[in-house]
Amino acid sequence: MNITIETFEHSLMITVFVFVMMMFVDYLNVFTKSKIHKIIAGKLRFKQYFTASFLGSIPGCLGSFMNVSLYERGLLSFGAIAGGMIATSGDEAFVMLALFPKQAVLLFAILFIVGIISGYAIDKIARALKIQPATPCQLSQISHGDECHCFNFKETVKSLENLSLSRFLILTMLLGSLYALFSGIIGPGEWGWKKISFTFLILLANFIVISVPEHYLEEHIWQHIVKKHLWKIFLWSFGALLFVNIGFEFWNLEVFVRQHMVWVILIAALTGIIPESGPNLLFVMLFVNGTVPFSVLLTSSIVQDGHGMLPLFAYSLKDSLWIKLFNLIIGLGLGLILFILGY
Repeated sequence: MNITIETFEHSLMITVFVFVMMMFVDYLNVFTKSKIHKIIAGKLRFKQYFTASFLGSIPGCLGSFMNVSLYERGLLSFGAIAGGMIATSGDEAFVMLALFPKQAVLLFAILFIVGIISGYAIDKIARALKIQPATPCQLSQISHGDECHCFNFKETVKSLENLSLSRFLILTMLLGSLYALFSGIIGPGEWGWKKISFTFLILLANFIVISVPEHYLEEHIWQHIVKKHLWKIFLWSFGALLFVNIGFEFWNLEVFVRQHMVWVILIAALTGIIPESGPNLLFVMLFVNGTVPFSVLLTSSIVQDGHGMLPLFAYSLKDSLWIKLFNLIIGLGLGLILFILGY
């Protein structure tokens, strides 16, 4: 029962955060009249590789969630999102910075560079293999009628006086999430930059919901994000995390790895496929103890992406599997090369 409750709370946190990020990206895209599209998705594809890898390099899963939102809007290429996932270290990044900051910064720099190079290469390979990525969400292209006059005070007051059911439900969900965050039900237990960031984003989301016109709220936030995406994100997150938590409750992975050190790089890569940060902490701790070399840690970091892949599974299972396959091959390849070189 405790596993189910913890999984539910964790899934709820992921879903709320992904919802806020999706809403923020859509809002920014409409508010700037798609200028964000020109900045990120211009003719120079390098900007996409750089942006995705930079966001992925940010400790935690925040950057990877943002990358998924950008990809769903058509602002990142298939290779760019794959490179961003390569650069992502998930929540292990915080542990590594605490235990071995110098090596951690070096690792992040390597992942950032590998993410950029891999993003370019994967786009080339995807075209050669005729891999067709999922079609971007239709609302990624805005029309004249979608212009958002988001700071019209009179219209905002009018919307609040005649509060629609959809606006009421979204505000209730966001305020409930804020209460759950403050009370420690979801999110980090102690106050730090991560909890402060969550709080700021939820408050920003409340501002967006309160201030946007009714037609924007209905078409973009309620009909599209909430009704089309939100339930999928929660179910994928809950199902994947429940499977992982139950599996690791009855299977001592650390003992298994220690008894099969010859296959440790392969095990690290395969463990990285799991969309969860916890299992990969094993290799962080083994590295701290000197049990495994840097090549194992790099392999695990390249293949795994914390919870970043969960919302992408909900958006496109095919794209997610292709990305995981590319990252698995790259992680194993680089890991084996470094291992042979003595690292």
